[in-house]
Amino acid sequence: MEHSTEMNTLSQILEKLRQKGLDNEIKMTDHGKMQGVGLNKIYNPEDLKIIKTYRFEGDSDPGDNSVLYLLEDKDGNIGYIMDAYGMYSSQGNLGFDDFLKKIPTADRDLQELFK
Repeated sequence: MEHSTEMNTLSQILEKLRQKGLDNEIKMTDHGKMQGVGLNKIYNPEDLKIIKTYRFEGDSDPGDNSVLYLLEDKDGNIGYIMDAYGMYSSQGNLGFDDFLKKIPTADRDLQELFK
């Protein structure tokens, strides 16, 4: 009998991405674009697609609330953007929210990614 491993925490998902070689963090640059740290690429919103969003809520501290966006670039590479909710956001760049809103979404089942 095969057991499925449910991923409930941010660290579990990040570890699974690392194991699959998909731990390519994407961060906002000072120039208002996103840069793939592991891939060393610069992205405009149209170069990316949000394929899955994970939200995590802390039990007692609103500062523990975070969101993980899994993205695919136009070349099929998978990466992620990690942030906190609202006023706890770690993104100091004012253009981050606008950039994120311009990225198209295509939420899909990612079971094949985590097999």
